[in-house]
Amino acid sequence: MTPILADLLQLLELERLEDNIFRGQSRDIRGDEQVFGGQVLGQALTAASYTTGLRQVHSLHAYFLLPGDPNAPIVYEVDIARDGKSFSTRRVVAIQHGRPIFNMAASFQEPEEGFDHAVPMPDVPGPDGLTDVRELPSEFFEKAPKKLRRIVAHVRPFDFRLVEPSQIDPPVQAEPRRHIWIKTVGPLPNSPDLHRNVLAYLSDYYLLITATRPHSVDFKPGNVQLATLDHAMWFHRPFRVDEWLLYAMESPSASGGRGLTLGRFFTQDGRLVASTAQEGVMRVWK
Repeated sequence: MTPILADLLQLLELERLEDNIFRGQSRDIRGDEQVFGGQVLGQALTAASYTTGLRQVHSLHAYFLLPGDPNAPIVYEVDIARDGKSFSTRRVVAIQHGRPIFNMAASFQEPEEGFDHAVPMPDVPGPDGLTDVRELPSEFFEKAPKKLRRIVAHVRPFDFRLVEPSQIDPPVQAEPRRHIWIKTVGPLPNSPDLHRNVLAYLSDYYLLITATRPHSVDFKPGNVQLATLDHAMWFHRPFRVDEWLLYAMESPSASGGRGLTLGRFFTQDGRLVASTAQEGVMRVWK
């Protein structure tokens, strides 16, 4: 296992402080002195799953309240709201410096059979032959603002292969859709909970920025603010995040300084395995 992937698994492994209270470490993966939202999401789901036994998460709904400090650990308090015959509900609050920075509700279910249907996967090229995001042309990195260069170029435990090319100079107006093939850079242990926690972590990548595509946003001046407000996720079918998944994203609306983006994860053979929804702040400062 590569060191960067081992670090991700360590990041998602929480320390138990007390019954239903856990502590996780933080990272500054983008160099902007803020905790990546996917880290808090993945750690919160890990904390909740520690309290549910063999039941599997099928949905979560989260709100980001304050930016996280990457130089301090985060404490997760899990409230066991309900344990029914088939479903369990958990509420999680992430606390840092004595203040809540994030809260989440998640529902877990005993595995069972039932009706089964799903929308088809979009007809897009497969991952073979596509370029990893870190291999974009040098012109991109020369023209991109410093923060965007850090986000794209930092070493991470995932491969991202873009179906639609990225261009920032000149800004291009495009359909509010984006497709990215993703997987971890190496194999993961055979733990379904771990694969779901990792998928929650990476579901925050590229989601909100999809809502900027119809607006010819110029990122070069560095005056664009994008910040996640809430994030929801549904897990439909088993999957492995160390095998290629297509992240299909679209933004149905942007208004009032906010953008909404929806996402779906498909396996390479076309099975829909998870869905996401996210709303965030979208501002261009004068």
